[in-house]
Amino acid sequence: MKPQQDFLKVISEDLMPVTEIDIQALAEIYDEKDIYLSVYLPVSGRENEHLNRIFVDSRVKSIKKALSPRVRSEFEKTFEMVEPHISNPPISGEKGRIIFACSSESFLHVYRLAVEPEQSLVLDTSPFLLPLARLRADYDDYGMLLVDSREARFVCIRSDLAEEKKHLSRDLMNKHKKGGWSQMRFNHLRKGAIKSFLSEVAENVRGTCDQLQTRGLIIAGPGDAKQQLMDLLPQDIRQSVIGVIDVSMDISRDELVEEGDSVLHENELSRSGKRAAEFKNALLRGGLAVYGVENVKSALEQARVNVLLILKGSSVPGWICERCQNLQANVQPPEECDRCGGLTSVVDVVEELYELAQRTGSEVEFVEKEDFLDSDDVVGALLRY
Repeated sequence: MKPQQDFLKVISEDLMPVTEIDIQALAEIYDEKDIYLSVYLPVSGRENEHLNRIFVDSRVKSIKKALSPRVRSEFEKTFEMVEPHISNPPISGEKGRIIFACSSESFLHVYRLAVEPEQSLVLDTSPFLLPLARLRADYDDYGMLLVDSREARFVCIRSDLAEEKKHLSRDLMNKHKKGGWSQMRFNHLRKGAIKSFLSEVAENVRGTCDQLQTRGLIIAGPGDAKQQLMDLLPQDIRQSVIGVIDVSMDISRDELVEEGDSVLHENELSRSGKRAAEFKNALLRGGLAVYGVENVKSALEQARVNVLLILKGSSVPGWICERCQNLQANVQPPEECDRCGGLTSVVDVVEELYELAQRTGSEVEFVEKEDFLDSDDVVGALLRY
């Protein structure tokens, strides 16, 4: 499928969260020939600049050797489009860059990231999306509510980019003289003012969370205001809280992101572990679950997969026919497809299964080895029916 006209060119001048990249639209794009170039590079620092140059030169040389003269000419034109965007110096805060390009389709996407991808340069029949999918799994959007008894700041953290969205504060009588009040009365009034302020914060949380559509919320700050706020939150918002941590109100943004990412990472491990446990239980009980490339591929083709589980860091060699989408794992590609006679291409089967999951609306979960199957199988699926 060719890219839509309004999706031909995307070049970010500023840092972009990985969750803002339209991975589903990218997954719809494919061709019968190897015409799409995908580049993933870490770009911060002089050392990466040197290593990237060596890596890119080596990969380009290898790809040229493997192509026929006609396809090589097309690849060279595509690389000419890409080369300036590879060599452009990083902007402030940029740690990674992703580029998708195809000269014959006038297709060029350049994304600047605040997170660092692994080096990759791939020529394929479609944009190579598995590294992007792994980044999205590692850097999900979440909200951080930094709160004490007088101040609340709502910060949205997206791919290590922290942006303050709302700031509430209230003078809780600290700047006023008590006059003739007794200490007991003053303390009572101040506690009431704190509760009133935290109630206002709780009312604002729902609207802010709904607006940002983050996966979860971390409540942070000093003292016991965090727990008081938790008690005032609506039940559904309380259930979206993925962690409560002690930090100072003047914490730097970099430290705030580091603390939040640590909580999110633990939450992700817990969630993927629960998915893996659910998958194993379904297998033990003969429920709605399958495993192995062939079974999972068949279920995806029938749009039966609710959750695709992929072992982190896994890959499976194989080939695909871009005419009829015949996908075969662990087999040397024939010159032509045994079903329709179309051209075949060498692929990473895990990447193809991921793209198929995107096209059929399946959720994808990357799982750790210790949580997954005691076998060589690297994919599994929880089924809809």
